[in-house]
Amino acid sequence: MSRLIHTVAALTVLGLAAGCSSASRVDEASVAGAASRKASAAQPFWVDPASSAAQQIQMWRREGRTQDADLLKRIADEPVALWPAGEIDPAPVIKAATASASHEGRTALFVAYNIPHRDCGQHSAGGAGDADAYRAWIGKFAEALGDAKALVVLEPDAVAHIVDGCTPAENATEREQLLGEAITRLKQQPGTKVYLDAGNPSWIREPWKLVEPLKRSGIADADGFSLNVSNFQTDAATRKYGLQLSGDLGGKHFVVDSSRNGNGPLPGAWCNPPGRALGTRPTTDTGEPALDAYLWIKRPGESDGTCEGGPDAGQWWPEYALGLAGNSRG
Repeated sequence: MSRLIHTVAALTVLGLAAGCSSASRVDEASVAGAASRKASAAQPFWVDPASSAAQQIQMWRREGRTQDADLLKRIADEPVALWPAGEIDPAPVIKAATASASHEGRTALFVAYNIPHRDCGQHSAGGAGDADAYRAWIGKFAEALGDAKALVVLEPDAVAHIVDGCTPAENATEREQLLGEAITRLKQQPGTKVYLDAGNPSWIREPWKLVEPLKRSGIADADGFSLNVSNFQTDAATRKYGLQLSGDLGGKHFVVDSSRNGNGPLPGAWCNPPGRALGTRPTTDTGEPALDAYLWIKRPGESDGTCEGGPDAGQWWPEYALGLAGNSRG
C-alpha cells in the first residue's frame, strides 16, 4: 500500500510545529525582509522568511558553502505550507504568518493535521485526544485566520484511511462528522479556502471509492480537495486522477502537492526515497480550470520518518533538502 507521511518542522521565527519545542514571533524586521524578497509579483502565496531552508542558507554561507546555499534557494524562495502543531495552541503561528502575508497582499498556506487517530499509529501518529479536543483545536485554528487570505489543506490521509480500512469502522463515522464540522467552521472565515485531502493516485487507485466518504465528510461545502500531499506521484498522473474524481463530485476543484514529485515516485519506496527532486513551483497558472493550484504542501527537506538514514518525521534534514534541490531542473 502506498503510504503518506505528513509532518511539520520547527519554525523558529513563526512559532511551534509538530515535534518541536521552541517558538518565536515574526518581528518587524522579518516582515520587511519578506516584503523585499525576489519572489515574483505574480506569486499569490506567501514565502516564509524564516523557514528551515532559509536558516540553513545563512549557516552554510557563514561556513563558506556558497554553492550548496545557492542550491537551497530553490526551496527557500518558494512558498510552502505551515503545519501548526496539534498539541499546542495554533493561534500564534497562524497569526504571525497571516500578518506577514497580509503585509505583502498574499495568501498564507496552512495544513490542519490533528484528527484523532491520525496516521493509524505510523510515523506521524498522534492527533487530538478526542472529538471535543479536535473541535476546540480547529476552532482556535479558524479564529486565528481572521479575515486574512488563507488556503487550508484539511487533514491529509483522513478520508483515504477510511477507504483503505486503516481507520477502524467504529471511528469512521465520527471522523467524517468532524471533517464536515471543520470545513463549516473554517469557511466562516471570509478569506479562507479549504481543500479536503483525498490521497493520491497510487493509494486509492479507483477514485470513485472516495466519492461517498468525501461527501459524508462535507466536501460539498469545501472549495475542493487536495491530492498527492507528501507523496511523489507525477503532475500528469495526479491531474488525470483529480479530473476523474472531480467529475464524480460534480466538478469540484482541486489542488496538487508538487513539492517533491519532479522525478516521480520511486517504486516500492514512500519514506525518504532517494533521488527525488523538487516539482512544479507553486502557481495558480495550471492550464486546467478544475486544478486551482500546484502547491508545496509538504515542506521539502523535512523527513518522512526514521528511514533511509532520516531523522524523526517532521525534522529538518539538510542533506535530503540539498538532494531535492540538486536533482531539480529549476
